[in-house]
Amino acid sequence: MKELFNDYVSSLETYIMFQIKQEAQRLTPELTKRGRKPISLSMGAPVEEPPALVQNAIKKAIDENDMHTYTSPKGEKYLLEAIAKRMKTKYNIDMDTSSEICSLIGSKEGIANIIRALINPVKEMKDRDIIMIPDPGYASYKEMVKVSGGLSYGIPLTAENNYMPDLDETALNLEKDGYSMKRVKALVINYPNNPLGAICTLEYLKHAVEFCKKHNILLISDAAYVDLTFEGAEKAHSVFEIEGAKDVAVEFFSFSKPFSMTGWRIGWVCGNKEAVGIFSKLKSTIDTGIYKPIQKAASEILNSEEGEIYIKEANKRFEKKQKIMLDGLKELGWPIDKLNIPKATFYLWLPVPPKYKTSKEFTDDVLKKSGVMLVPGSGFGKNGEGWFRLSIVAKEEQFKEVVRRLKEDGFKFE
Repeated sequence: MKELFNDYVSSLETYIMFQIKQEAQRLTPELTKRGRKPISLSMGAPVEEPPALVQNAIKKAIDENDMHTYTSPKGEKYLLEAIAKRMKTKYNIDMDTSSEICSLIGSKEGIANIIRALINPVKEMKDRDIIMIPDPGYASYKEMVKVSGGLSYGIPLTAENNYMPDLDETALNLEKDGYSMKRVKALVINYPNNPLGAICTLEYLKHAVEFCKKHNILLISDAAYVDLTFEGAEKAHSVFEIEGAKDVAVEFFSFSKPFSMTGWRIGWVCGNKEAVGIFSKLKSTIDTGIYKPIQKAASEILNSEEGEIYIKEANKRFEKKQKIMLDGLKELGWPIDKLNIPKATFYLWLPVPPKYKTSKEFTDDVLKKSGVMLVPGSGFGKNGEGWFRLSIVAKEEQFKEVVRRLKEDGFKFE
């Protein structure tokens, strides 16, 4: 039956996190016998319970009237109003609930569908629409573009450009590589960044807005980690803090990361009313919205004092876990003091020991010997090779166990 499916879907790769999980499951019996039962530092999914307020709110909402019927894909009034209040309170941005906000079944779904709405699929590679994406960047961006029938063009994020590359220079390189800026439909930015943890400045967001206006393309800002910054770090910004950003931009937000609500599947997109309007029409044909009690509970946590306290406490825990891991790796020879250690997100982006030829060779070796699940940098783009990503979402004692195993199993930066 495979031949019946279109070329774009047939060429998809299994999401790298699921590849790692499958391999860990295969190795689990053997690893467990050796006292190395797998510990996952791969998936970026908080393990703490969501705030009590949101859990109690959904239980209460289930018993309210009219909670089990179809809902609007755009979102119920109480959710849209809560989102508008959040944008105003946190960023001093006014959002029109009738035209500039749409609910999402998680920001991943939203970004995939906005890309789908932008690309006109064609067979000839040279004629395909282009989406510019960060490299290294979220592993799903490239596959989202591919399944929609487009081409992705990586924007190099490096320590040399402070993870804020010159977009005009990137456009020149794109033309040199044989592509045309006329085929570019959108630019994706992601700050704080997955997998790097890097934060960008307001000045850089202005640069991105001006670039997109110059080339008449959509700016897609993935702000899933905007709440995850450590004390003393530069504040993470919304693109709409830049004057005129609504002319060209949409921004995607998630409840998953700040409130540990990964399984709830809820988020929102806001911004340019034409883009949000077209996106909403697409949504009306492919889904019928989010379960109302989830929307009700999410709307209650979004602007609550408990929600803000929860985020602050979670960030403190992430920072503490990060230190445990960094101290352990430093003892094993990693040049921690020379690296740009992030003060945002729950990721560490670290170099692979020089003796390994590829990042996958290293992460495979760590899994087979120590039972620790890491992500090879190559999974995040061409510029990720030579690095690996480590998530700091596991329990604190698990990080101490990881350090112990790496020491016992002879892993050093050499």
